[in-house]
Amino acid sequence: MALCRQSTKRKLLLCGLAVTVLYFFYISAPCDQKSQYIMVPKEKNHFIYDSKNRAIPYGEDMEIIFVGGMPRSGTTLMRVMLDAHPDVRCGEETRVIPRILGLRTQWEKSAMEKKRLEAAGVTGEVLDSAVRAFILEVVAKHGEAAPRLCNKDPFTLKSAIYLSHQFPRSHFIFMIRDGRAVVHSIITRKVTISGFDLKSYRNCLQKWSSAMENMYSQCLRVGPSRCMPVYYEQLALHPREWMMKIVKFLDLPWNETVLHHEDFIGDKISLSRTEKSTDQVIKPVNVEALSKWVGNIPDDVVKDMHTIAPMLMTLGYDPHANPPNYGKPDAQVADNTLHIKANADLWKQKEKDIFDHLGGRPDFPELMRKERQGMEKRPAVVRIEQDAVKDSARNADYANQTLNVRR
Repeated sequence: MALCRQSTKRKLLLCGLAVTVLYFFYISAPCDQKSQYIMVPKEKNHFIYDSKNRAIPYGEDMEIIFVGGMPRSGTTLMRVMLDAHPDVRCGEETRVIPRILGLRTQWEKSAMEKKRLEAAGVTGEVLDSAVRAFILEVVAKHGEAAPRLCNKDPFTLKSAIYLSHQFPRSHFIFMIRDGRAVVHSIITRKVTISGFDLKSYRNCLQKWSSAMENMYSQCLRVGPSRCMPVYYEQLALHPREWMMKIVKFLDLPWNETVLHHEDFIGDKISLSRTEKSTDQVIKPVNVEALSKWVGNIPDDVVKDMHTIAPMLMTLGYDPHANPPNYGKPDAQVADNTLHIKANADLWKQKEKDIFDHLGGRPDFPELMRKERQGMEKRPAVVRIEQDAVKDSARNADYANQTLNVRR
């Protein structure tokens, strides 16, 4: 009997020891590298709320509008005209979106960095997910909520192909402007761009041509259904015609407000004192700036223009035309241009008011409302030096003469 008890105890002890060994073996075994579980977002869509507290969903499948091109190519004008649409919000440049896109490109190009990231489990898919979420949050939350969100950071078009994959329902507006005008504006306004020597027209034109070749190629590869080239000169000369094309391309309902962005400055449309175009977009669409570059580019650069900036010809500009013939402005644009020239002091004061507001002046929206009322009362045809401009054709001719546009 005693022997039986001892045998039973021995068996129980051996069983317990075996279970203990198996347990320690189990917990010390390495984890399965191919987990059966994956992390997924709790919600695919998030919400932002407009001024009426209406919830607007946003997610990677939303139809984001990306406005880009070279700085000083009309990207700010394009975004404020879109901002005037009741269904759209672009807002100021974020500045961070091109930087995160640039970092993503660097990580992809560097074989060593890519190897290190993948060794740490940070794959391309992980990076894309993080970049996509970052861009989405910045676009959605850096301004007022709206049914259609828009981003205007000029150099985002350098990554148009990448963005088209990350946001499969996005659309792109590629702003194009005569490179000579772009470079003259960059140099005279001291716009700092990496790699551009602001003391050399030749260097800046070469850099412009190279950057435009890249963005033009990207736009072509994204395709005409999603990337629309818009020439700044044509938008300025014929805003109604081109805004109707743009609104249709973006599948937005037509609204006349896009032709009167100046009426919404300081209210629906917010500006930044750090952006170089702020003083220009407070004005109605005009053709003041089209040919300011004429006569300011060194002769040796003008002579070699076709070789310095070959993208001029690719984009349809005549590198030897000095000045070029961009075309004849619409009657309303001519009226606007004459009004701005005849009331230079008024616009200077408005510019000062805007920068006061951007520096914290609280009564600016009220000032703008009063100014809009004054604009509505002014005659449709502007008088200059007390001589009536009798018809729209004469207005257009006068505007072209002030621009030195060759007939």
